[in-house]
This record gives sequence, structure tokens and C-alpha cells, in this order.
Amino acid sequence: MAGGPMAARMAAGGGPDQRSMDFKGSGKRLLAQFRPERITMYGMLLAGVLSVAFSVVGPKILGQATDLVFAGIVGRDMPDDASRQQVIDQTRERGDDGVADMLSGMDFTPGQGIDFAAVGQVLGLAIGVFLVAGLLMAVATRLSNRAINRTVFRMREDIQAKLSRLPLSYFDKRQRGEVLSRATNDVDNIGQTLQQTMGQLVNSLLTIIGVLVMMFWISPLLALVALVTVPLSYVVATRVGKRSQPHFVQQWRSTGELNAHVEEMYTGHALVKVFGRQEESAKAFAEQNEALYQAGFRAQFNSGIMQPLMFFVSNLNYVLVAVVGGLRVASGSLTIGDVQAFIQYSRQFSMPLTQVASMANLVQSGVASAERVFEILDAQEQDADPVPGARPSVSRGKVALERVAFRYDPEKPLIEDLSLAVDPGHTVAIVGPTGAGKTTLVNLLMRFYDVTGGRICLDDVDIATMSRDELRSQIGMVLQDTWLFGGTIAENIAYGAAKEVTRADIEEAARAAHADRFIRTLPDGYDTVIDDEGTGVSAGEKQLITIARAFLSDPVILVLDEATSSVDTRTEVLIQKAMARLSHGRTSFVIAHRLSTIRDADTILVMEDGAIVEQGTHEALLEAGGAYARLYKAQFAEAVTEVD
Repeated sequence: MAGGPMAARMAAGGGPDQRSMDFKGSGKRLLAQFRPERITMYGMLLAGVLSVAFSVVGPKILGQATDLVFAGIVGRDMPDDASRQQVIDQTRERGDDGVADMLSGMDFTPGQGIDFAAVGQVLGLAIGVFLVAGLLMAVATRLSNRAINRTVFRMREDIQAKLSRLPLSYFDKRQRGEVLSRATNDVDNIGQTLQQTMGQLVNSLLTIIGVLVMMFWISPLLALVALVTVPLSYVVATRVGKRSQPHFVQQWRSTGELNAHVEEMYTGHALVKVFGRQEESAKAFAEQNEALYQAGFRAQFNSGIMQPLMFFVSNLNYVLVAVVGGLRVASGSLTIGDVQAFIQYSRQFSMPLTQVASMANLVQSGVASAERVFEILDAQEQDADPVPGARPSVSRGKVALERVAFRYDPEKPLIEDLSLAVDPGHTVAIVGPTGAGKTTLVNLLMRFYDVTGGRICLDDVDIATMSRDELRSQIGMVLQDTWLFGGTIAENIAYGAAKEVTRADIEEAARAAHADRFIRTLPDGYDTVIDDEGTGVSAGEKQLITIARAFLSDPVILVLDEATSSVDTRTEVLIQKAMARLSHGRTSFVIAHRLSTIRDADTILVMEDGAIVEQGTHEALLEAGGAYARLYKAQFAEAVTEVD
């Protein structure tokens, strides 16, 4: 239709929003999704804090074991009749001031070797501390996984609910595969990112804090030396992160575009082969696949150089701590055990920094996906239904269009000042060339789109004051494009029922649609399982199933949009007879290109450029010799030409 959904898609650029990534804002919003899991998160933090507290105490305890061993080694070769201070004084008198300074910082007993009992107690305490730390970390990890899984579960629910509230115009402007990619791939990527980073990130930050406390407790000077490399780490992380982020955004955008192309080509694979477009399809796939490869390579390459750079900074930190620590031991300011513990702490301090930096690529990828998901969640929804919604006092099927105006594009009017009155139980056929506005008229009646001017009334009630569910529950619709889901044929037919139905009801609807005969020829009859592509049944048979589905819904108004276009001539005649029987007491709207199917309609509307140019019965319009007569003669002449 002119100015229809495809034109709207082209006007919108044919793809998702191209705005730049708001990393900070999207990251905060992603974290805000965890608010319902506050108690679980507090439990995770408590377990994490206790785990880190125990784990950072471990090196200090091991340092005490080292001091006991070293003190035993030093003390066993000394005379046991001298005190510790005497040994230090004698060493200083010999001119070994450096050794004396080192001994002054040690707690040794002359003549006494290694106290293995004390060393065993210290090691046992260390093992117990590390064991408790590990158990607490397991608890924190479990709580973290629970919070993440519940949060991602709610995000999926939010997306599903949001998609049901979006207007049809949203989907008309976007590729189906792109929307599916956001609802599936991007949500999965968010879940994987959170699983791989959140618990580790929290643990790393707590470890940095705990290690800093222990480092300043052991030696403020060495702690300051260890912190010298922190600004360098920050510069590396921020510079690399800023270079990587745009590429991660492009990577997931390209993923969505590639999925959209694959989905479209798979859905229409028969047409692609019929028209010999395999090479063009393969070329388009190769181009989009190359774009995805380039974006992914740049993103991973830029973020991948962060880890080796951070390892270099970590090793630089290690060298500084080892040199300054050795000097402090030589001066007697620190024990060897303290330096050993401090070196472990410096490693523990550098490792979380490296981990946090190396997780930057995952975090950036996850936040890029989160922004794409939030774009769906922030999309403008259809206007809310009035509460309470109006309802016709009696459902008869009277339809009135009063000076209706509508346009897909605000700059391009499609329907202007259209008025029409349809009495209950009448059959109205709508014909006209492609783009005349036939399907648009039905979309307005169903409130897939809202009118931009005038109003539509059902049984003297403005449909804008009714809830959409109430309105659509009174309308049965069969589209030209059939839609079936994976399940039995009986389940597909019963899908149209607003309440529980019996097998007899299903079979009666199938007989009314002349589908019963072919269904019973299938191996399992009504229990035959078909997939969403309707494999195993022909296009005409799929159409008959959807017609039976509409009949089972027992609507007040019946809408058939080219519903007989996919059936053979014999089936078409049978459907026309069934339609005549089932339309009794119902208002019916029939959109048709084959004029032979609408001869018995009470009123035929001829539309051109969004306006009704003629209306009347089949015979009256032929006698008038206007637009309908020209359409009819052209179609008849075409049929004769095909026979010749």
C-alpha cells in the first residue's frame, strides 16, 4: 500500500538507532535492574567481605611461619648462654652494623632451632583461614548467580511484555531478525557478561581494599611504593577502554543486521532460489559477515592488549616492592616474613587490578547489549486503553466510519475524509489497485493503527474508547499470509477460541471451512503435528486451517484479507459457500483482488488513493461502467489471454 509499512521503514533508515554508546548511563541502568535482589546482593556482599577478610589475613599468618623458620635457622648456630640483645651488641661491635640492624628486627632465641610445633600451629591456622575463605566465596558466588539469573529472567519478561505493548508501526520500521537479535542474543550476552564479571568484579574490588589495609598495616612506606603504579594502571584501562567501546557497539549492531539478513533469507529461501538470487544473497551475507568480523576483531584486539600492559605494570610494581622491601629488611625495619607477606599482597593487589582491566572488554560488550535492549524497553508504546473501557450494550456488528483520516508519514496523506456505514450482518467487499488503502482500512478497524482524524464506531461506540482486547475479541481475521505454530492441527484451530473448546467444536469449524476432509486423510488426522512452517500441508490447506480458526472464534465481525488467494478454484467455491453460511448474522469485510469471489457481497467498495470512488452491488457497478467495471473487464481479459 502506498506510504505503507515498508515506506515507513525506509523513511526510518531501515535499521536500529545509530546513536552513540552511553556507557556510563547504560551501565548504571543495568545495575539498577538488581534492585529487586537487594537482600540477595547484601548477602553476597557480606559473604564476599568475610571471604576477602579471611583470605587477606592468610599471607600475614604465613609470614609469621616464615619468621619462625628463619629465626630458628639463625638462632640455632648462636651460643645458648647469650641473650638476644647480647648477640646483637656483639655483632655491632664486630662492625657488622647491617647484620645487627637486620637481627634487631627478628624475634630469635640464641641456641634454639626451628620450633616445628609452633610452625605447625601457624600453618594449621593458615589452612583453616583459607578453607573458611573458600567456603564463604562459594556462598557469595552462589548468591551472585541467583541474583543474576533472576535479573536476566525479569529482563526477558520485561522485553516480552514490552513487545506486546508496542504498536504495529514499531515492527513495520524494523527488520524482524534485528528485533529477535535484541530479544535473544543481546539478553544472552548480558547474562553471560554478568556471570563472568560481576562476582569476580566485586571480589576484586573487595580484595583491593582488604589488601591495601594490610599493606598499610605492615608498612606504610611499602604501601605507598606499591600505589605508585596505580595511576599508570588507570591510564592504561581508560585509554584502551575508550578505544574499544565503539567497536563493541558496532559488533553487536552488525550481529543484529546479520541475523536479520539470515532470518529473511531463510524464510524466503524458496523465492531466493526461484529468482536465482543465491549469489546476491551470498554476497550480501559475505559483506555483513565481513563487517561483523572487522568490528569483532577491532573490539577484541583493542581490548586484548589491556591484559599484557597490565601484567607489565604488575611486574614493575613487584620489582619496586622487592627492592624497597629488601632495603627495609636490611635496616631492621621489617622482618623477612613481613616482606614475604607484602610481596604476596602486592601480587594480590596487582592481580585484581589486572582482572578488572581484562574484564573491561566483557563489560563493554555487555553494556553495549544492554543499551540495545534498553532501546526496545524505551520505545514509545501504543496509547494505553481507557479504564474502564466502553462496551457496546448489544454486539450486532454495526460499523461506521465518520470522516476518517490516516497517514503513515505525517507529510504524506493516505486516507482523507473517508465515511462509510455498514449495517449488521452485511458483507462488504473492498477492491482496488495495490496501494489504494484496502488493508490499511482493516488495520484501522482492528486498531493496529489509530486514526489521525475522524472516528470509527462499532455498534455506536467509538472504538478508541474501547480496550483493544474487547474490540479484537469481536473480530475474526484471516490474513493472506498464513501463520501456524508448532503443534497439532487441532491445537492450531483451537488457537482462535476465546474459551475452552471440545474436539467436536474443532471438527465442526473445520467442516465449515471445508478443511475436515483433507485433515482426515493425514496420518494422524487432527493430531498430526506440524511445525511453524506448516511442513506437510499445502499453502491452500494452511489457509483452510486459519479460516477454520477464525470460524471457531465465533466473531461478530469477520475480516478476510485475500483469504482465498492461496486455494484452488474448487476450494474457493466451497469457501464461498461456507462464507455465505457463516456470515449469516455477522458483518463481514472481504479484501479481494479476484473479483469473482465477491459477486454476492451486499456492498462493494472501490478504493483509489485512500478514497472510496464507487460503492454498490456487483451488477450495479458493472452497469455504471466506472472503476469497478474497468477492473472487472481487465481481470476477465487477462484470464482469457492466459487461456489462449
